[in-house]
Amino acid sequence: MDTKQAGDTPGRFGNKEHDGDHLDNLDDDKAIELLTQAVSLTPNCDTSLTQQLDNLGRAHNARYQRLGMLDDLVHAIMYKSRAVSLSKDNPTLATRLESLSSAYTTRFQRLGESDDLEKAISYGTQALSIVSEGDPDLPKYLENLGTSHETRFQCLGELGDIEKAIEYLTHAVSLTPDSHPDLLRKLEGLGRAHETRFQCLKKFDDSEKALDYQTRVLLLTPEGHPDLPKRLENLGSLRLDKYKLLGQPEDIKAAVDYMARAVSMTPDDHVDMCQRSINLGVGYLLHFECSKVLDDLEQAIIYISSAVLLTPEGHPVLPENLCILGRARQLQFQESGQIEHLHNSLDCFRKSANYTVAHPRRRFDAARQWARLAAKYDIPDFLEAYQTTIDLIPHFVWLGTTVAQRYEDIRNLNDLAVEAASVAIGANNNALALEWLENARCVVWSQLLFLRPPLDHLRSNHPNLADRIQKVATVLHDASLSSSIPSDTRERQTANQQRRRLALEYDHLILQTRSLSGLEDFLKPKQAAELIHFARQGPVTVINCHETRCDALIISPGQTEVARVPLSQSTYKNAQHARAQMETSFKSMGVRERGPRSPSQIYVNDGVGDVLATLWEDVAKPILDFLGYTYKSTADEMPHITWCPTGILSSLPIHAAGDYDQPHSTVFDYVISSYTPSLAALLSPAPRSSNVKPRILVVGQEATPGHSPLPGTVQELAHIRDHANNKFELSQILNNNATAPAVLDAMEQHDWAHFACHAHQNVQDPTKSGFFLYESILDLDSITRPLFGQKGLAFLSACQTAASDENIPDEAVHLASGMLMAGYSSVIATMWSVLDDDAPFVADKVYGQLMQTGKVGNGEGARALHNAMTELRAKVGVKEFGRWVPYIHIGS
Repeated sequence: MDTKQAGDTPGRFGNKEHDGDHLDNLDDDKAIELLTQAVSLTPNCDTSLTQQLDNLGRAHNARYQRLGMLDDLVHAIMYKSRAVSLSKDNPTLATRLESLSSAYTTRFQRLGESDDLEKAISYGTQALSIVSEGDPDLPKYLENLGTSHETRFQCLGELGDIEKAIEYLTHAVSLTPDSHPDLLRKLEGLGRAHETRFQCLKKFDDSEKALDYQTRVLLLTPEGHPDLPKRLENLGSLRLDKYKLLGQPEDIKAAVDYMARAVSMTPDDHVDMCQRSINLGVGYLLHFECSKVLDDLEQAIIYISSAVLLTPEGHPVLPENLCILGRARQLQFQESGQIEHLHNSLDCFRKSANYTVAHPRRRFDAARQWARLAAKYDIPDFLEAYQTTIDLIPHFVWLGTTVAQRYEDIRNLNDLAVEAASVAIGANNNALALEWLENARCVVWSQLLFLRPPLDHLRSNHPNLADRIQKVATVLHDASLSSSIPSDTRERQTANQQRRRLALEYDHLILQTRSLSGLEDFLKPKQAAELIHFARQGPVTVINCHETRCDALIISPGQTEVARVPLSQSTYKNAQHARAQMETSFKSMGVRERGPRSPSQIYVNDGVGDVLATLWEDVAKPILDFLGYTYKSTADEMPHITWCPTGILSSLPIHAAGDYDQPHSTVFDYVISSYTPSLAALLSPAPRSSNVKPRILVVGQEATPGHSPLPGTVQELAHIRDHANNKFELSQILNNNATAPAVLDAMEQHDWAHFACHAHQNVQDPTKSGFFLYESILDLDSITRPLFGQKGLAFLSACQTAASDENIPDEAVHLASGMLMAGYSSVIATMWSVLDDDAPFVADKVYGQLMQTGKVGNGEGARALHNAMTELRAKVGVKEFGRWVPYIHIGS
């Protein structure tokens, strides 16, 4: 069991609005009756109306806190909103904004609608911006807004929210005197915020601060105080977190003791009994893992089951409580072997995953556990479980967050696509496996394509809706990219809120479109029947590599079925070894940057031959045998194959696979190779009319400050100019003229782009990988922002322009994929560094062939590179792997 997940406890029930809702000595019902009459009798022009509305909203809020009737909360928001709208110049505006913010916070806690949380933060921020520093209510404003930011962090995971929460809560504590009755509550909140940040960053300092604050609170709380159980619970949760970090038995024992005391002091009908029961249950669950005493597991199930029964139907924490119970039941099954306990566990996970009001991250976690457990024990609904898991990806890797944040979230997928596909293949459902590999990989790329919808059919019948989708998509596309986020804190908050609002609106517009006749499948993930037709220039081979099995799924032009080639059971382990071997070779020889080294300085041949031989035996040869290609062909009739490797295979050179000690035993003996990150990438818009000669942009950096000189770029660009020879329009941007803005503008005006410069891969933030230009970097963010459309060739004569990120290998986060995203249909790139002396030779051969016709997009780029590599091998030797293997073609 994942103890981290077991200890992830839900947010508290019943957080109250600390604004002193009261109406003298009237009860809520009478107050509402009288105030409703007063509002109905007060004309809009009467200055007292705003106060009457505010009072009525507060009365409804007070009754909601007492009875929990949602209708009261709706009315509270309605009346408070009217009061705010009429109070623009009123000195009480800040108070009313904060009160409205608190009401939205309360409704978010009840319904889990993200838009309510956004409004709560928006109104709270407005209130804070106009309240004076000396206002006695300032600490309350800071506290409530800080708590809202913490809540949003728990929903979206954006680090800026928890940082802002701690900032506001720290400020609130600093403004509160030691004698103030609210100090302990504020210290509690600050402790919780540090605990939340600790759970994310695992910085021990946050854990210590959280413990210090909560211990201080507990020591100042007298016996019999109504908040004593809550403070015991808080301290117990912190000791639980410390146990998960350090594994010290005294921490888990103390955690259970604190939580048991909290539960014993809480009446059965208390609003917090559910939360305290779940926490105590989790404590017993972790104690069982330490002690292996079955009584601990039984106690865990008793308290967690009680919490589930106490959780109101429709409450957003119910799915999380179900998920925790599912894990407890799973442990029970492992101990007892009783099938009833297994089905109880699966039922909990299934209910949690399908509970629509829950946060998508929680639902995803539940669905993944449901899927794995069902598949492990061959329960019939395991395919449904994996489908549910995959369907949840776009909900927690959400368009409303930045691209950088989504890449961070994707790290939590942990090879979901290849895992699910391996299960589907095992169930003899190759078509479903293909769909899952397409829809659960390249997620961010797919989302950017999702913002470029085909609108012709929609526009012909519903032009206004099409225009609105186009407008929102364009703004959201730009807003999603991290480099567009302002550095100023207030502006950044505004930008984040706008992006989330746009994402919600876009989701609504898409659902609205799908409700129209004939558009029910608008922008839905492609099914296998459609994906099969993406193979146009030859077979496309999607290679699924998982630790349990490895297979190739092949789609071919004119075929209507997905073919499968089973691969060696050892492929996964061999691929792990191969990747480690390649990485060791690169590090030892420093092969990470293009430069004027001698051939001996980029000698990566040690061990690479073994890697290529393994790839030949395990992967390439079985596929080529199946396709009937393993016979000697001439280059003119040689077939074209597109490789789409997944997972660990994504970083390995399948195009160069071969046994170089045997004749006719290499991939290039039989096929021309291309790669694609996904099937959708093969559908890039076709280049401009084949009757129009391409306009070519050449970007060169012979000397970049801080990097080795690239004298070979001079000869490289000269070769391109010679081949253009007034037959093609060619523009050059060189050296200090090659700034990122200038190059981006020029890319818009040209059809082909050639980069001869240094490049780098940023492993911390993949969106910041880029080309080193003059005093600036042209990064992946900037490249993928423009909607270039129908472009042709992009030749990236730089280092690592097609190197995958091993942490998210299925996202194709590299410069070559960025060029595909920007609209270039055919990309020549490098998997690692190339020799500066080889680059001019390769460019000369490639452009010498391509400029005979000026066409790319139908395999011409791959054929030109294939022939260039044939000549390079003839020149330097076939076993000089470090010199020719890096070059690859991506796209069509």
